[in-house]
Amino acid sequence: MRLLFGFILIVAIVSCNTKKKIPDVSSVKVQLNTRRFEQQFFAIDTNNIIPQLDKLIASYPAFGENFMGTILGIDPKWSTDTTATYIKQFMAYSRNVFDTSQKYFKDFTPYENEIKRGLQFVKYYYPNYKIPTKIITYLGPTDGYGDILDDDVFYVGLQIHLGKDFPLYKTSLVRETYPDYVTAHFTPEYISVNCLKNIVADMYPEKTEDKRMLVQMVEKGKRLFLLQQFLPEKDEHLLIGYTAEQMKDCYAHEAAIWDLFVQNNFLQTADNNLIKNYVTEGPKTQELGEKAPGNIGSFAGWEIVKKYVASHPDIKPDSLMKIDDERIYAEAKYKP
Repeated sequence: MRLLFGFILIVAIVSCNTKKKIPDVSSVKVQLNTRRFEQQFFAIDTNNIIPQLDKLIASYPAFGENFMGTILGIDPKWSTDTTATYIKQFMAYSRNVFDTSQKYFKDFTPYENEIKRGLQFVKYYYPNYKIPTKIITYLGPTDGYGDILDDDVFYVGLQIHLGKDFPLYKTSLVRETYPDYVTAHFTPEYISVNCLKNIVADMYPEKTEDKRMLVQMVEKGKRLFLLQQFLPEKDEHLLIGYTAEQMKDCYAHEAAIWDLFVQNNFLQTADNNLIKNYVTEGPKTQELGEKAPGNIGSFAGWEIVKKYVASHPDIKPDSLMKIDDERIYAEAKYKP
């Protein structure tokens, strides 16, 4: 079966997409400060690299060692000369990356403020959750780690936020790790999305046991719904990783998307090789046409959850996350 996924835009978006009133979180106290590791790192005098590097690492007690060993892959058994040579080579190779990052992020305040506001919503809905108090920005290999949550700190890898057309993203080295449909999200506006998405994952770790397609769709939908509560002013398409046009088309063709799962009897399958094609990031959804985005099952699951919440307007996020996925689907009566 093949359904055509066109580009017919509609003016009226379905009612389930209507945003409810955003809570006033202005009185929620959040302490958050940012340290710029990459600026200090690239200010090191390469003629006196090891003493200055040691001093810098010591000033970042937890992150410094992880940056050297995990992010840069430096073996502590290496000699001083070998380490110095490696660092110099990394700095030379990454100089353009650093310079570009400073064009975007010389002043990180707007991104800190957006993350801080997201944390206010986290505390509003989850007052007992221990939120991070620090942001540490860094710059690592473009094919390596990105944004990380660790204890009380967000580590923000600026090398994955330089704009989808940044030349290094098009190299074979990076593409082996991050294909184009992933680097399409390597933009500044995804910093807060990634940080708050990591909070969601920390609160509700994804279970690895096999689950049927429908359950996984609703589970993904619940996570997207919670992310939206933490970032209510963020455009929806950024939360799921679509373009604005793809998001509009998904709403315009919501019935066709749902038919893909119903008519092919996908909802009850437990075949993870099939399921992953619809509830994880991907370049497209083949059955719906070349322009249809991937992760389309998560979009449908999100709509199911919205429909359920519309009939349970007083439900709290934590209660929603704990409700059985089958029950959410049954009570939502979703039929676009």
